[in-house]
Amino acid sequence: MTRFRGTLVHVVLGLAVLLSLFPFYWTVVMATNTTRDVFADPPTFIPGTHLIDNVNTVLANVDLLAPLVNTILVASATTALVLFLDTLAAFTFAKYEFPGRRVMFGLLLGLFMVPAQLSLIPQFVIMSELGWVGSLKALVIPAAANAFGIFWMRQYIIGAVPDELLEAARLDGAGFFRIYWSVVLPIVRPGLAFLGIYTFIAAWNDYVWPLIVLLDPNKVTLQVALSQLNVGQRQDYSVLMAGALIGIVPLIAVFTLFARGFVSDATKGAIRG
Repeated sequence: MTRFRGTLVHVVLGLAVLLSLFPFYWTVVMATNTTRDVFADPPTFIPGTHLIDNVNTVLANVDLLAPLVNTILVASATTALVLFLDTLAAFTFAKYEFPGRRVMFGLLLGLFMVPAQLSLIPQFVIMSELGWVGSLKALVIPAAANAFGIFWMRQYIIGAVPDELLEAARLDGAGFFRIYWSVVLPIVRPGLAFLGIYTFIAAWNDYVWPLIVLLDPNKVTLQVALSQLNVGQRQDYSVLMAGALIGIVPLIAVFTLFARGFVSDATKGAIRG
């Protein structure tokens, strides 16, 4: 019976993985074929040989170098700031008592539930008053901390960092930042890896806010630049998917890098336990 349950779990997980990977596989199929092949009856489900032609068409219609550099800068800076600020705030909420802590955390959870679209107009007004409209700072600074990251890391720190370890560090004379940097961060690296993946992907794929605040066409991000392919009455979906594939490849590299650290640190923690 135990073996049957284990087999059933693996089958279900395998089906879930296949369903999750199919959209990416279909993107590859469309990007490597022509639109006519994709919409043929029956459609082809096998990757073709037109990837280079479609990529060349993308590069001929859209200058991707500057948007790619802008997106890398924005996503990297946003991820670094979120990892530092959210973890710092989460550590404070998780392990320190101070007046108004419960009220502030309740407000934070309330902010977490507010749709981001509601803040677009006030956020644009603030960026305009600061003179940041058209600047990459308008993408990085508003995203430097978020409610989800603080909530996630607070819950992780509560479960992963024992109070006795913090007390021992205080007895050794360590201050707040020394404890945060030397004790807390090494323990919560798996949580940081997940938050880093989540934040980088969100910043990389952000489309609406860069479209609103970056007025100069020469200072756009990758997603806004790729949207220029979606013009005209007759769409070449193979070219569109080739552009989408170009935008996905860096994300796969980042996911592989962070996920390897996440699995490695989680495994080490399990072995220690």
